[in-house]
Amino acid sequence: MRDHLDLVRAPAVLSVVGDTLAGAAAAGHRPTPRRALLPLASACLYAGGMALNDYADRHLDALERPERPIPSGRVTPRRALAVATGLTAGGIALAVAGGGRRALPVVLPLAASVWTYDTVAKESPAGPLVMAACRGLDVLLGAGVGHLRAAAPAAATLAVHTAGVTVLSRGEVHGTTAPVATTVAAGTLAVAGSVVLGAVRAASGARTLGEGPGLRRARLAVSVAATAAYAATCLPRQVDAAQAPTADHARTATRSGIRAMLPLQAAWAARGGHLPSVAVLAGVEVAGRFVRRASRRPGRVEMSET
Repeated sequence: MRDHLDLVRAPAVLSVVGDTLAGAAAAGHRPTPRRALLPLASACLYAGGMALNDYADRHLDALERPERPIPSGRVTPRRALAVATGLTAGGIALAVAGGGRRALPVVLPLAASVWTYDTVAKESPAGPLVMAACRGLDVLLGAGVGHLRAAAPAAATLAVHTAGVTVLSRGEVHGTTAPVATTVAAGTLAVAGSVVLGAVRAASGARTLGEGPGLRRARLAVSVAATAAYAATCLPRQVDAAQAPTADHARTATRSGIRAMLPLQAAWAARGGHLPSVAVLAGVEVAGRFVRRASRRPGRVEMSET
């Protein structure tokens, strides 16, 4: 079981469950038991993509990352492909169960984008854009086809952040470059600034709609705090990579970028007034820390997040 959890990057899977919560908040949806299936759909699609990634990269990993599950012999290539296929199918099924047939126009392109990235686009110049599309579509899955415009800003900011993380991840083995890391850091600042500005505007709009001042202040404060946590999580590591663009710094910046997804999702959930979703994401963050800490116990190989 542990080998399969390593295959699908179990700690990193937690970073995706807030995408649909952010999309739902932006679209004005209220939480329902049925819609709770959408974060599970996202998790399945992400985990399936990670398994497919290792299947597609198995020959390269034998040279560059022999500790990964397939080259180390802990998981066979056939099993990895079966896991990827099964999780992708399960993700699509959960999306339909949670969002109805109207989820298909979003979840099918999302699944196709995941497979395209892993099998075709990863090493191409379009790779970061395809990965960004995956994240943006996942946010839109939470909004639904009738609310894509309302959720577009949330999808865009998470897509921009994802593109930056993907660009940095290309330097995990041989190092990145100072201009690349600097550009990614600038993107983080731009994302944080746009989210805060949008939260202020949303609070002003809520006043016009008659929302109580207490709730307005609460959601604005939580959104700003979550955005600050987002920047604090990833920006320092990106600056380190810009100052010394080594493989170690690129890898650390990539990990911090993955972990920064949760506070960014929480900022969007708070902006939409979904404070219970923020609490859920805080719980996910605690769970992620527990998983990472457990994987670092003596005698265990730490689970990869990248």
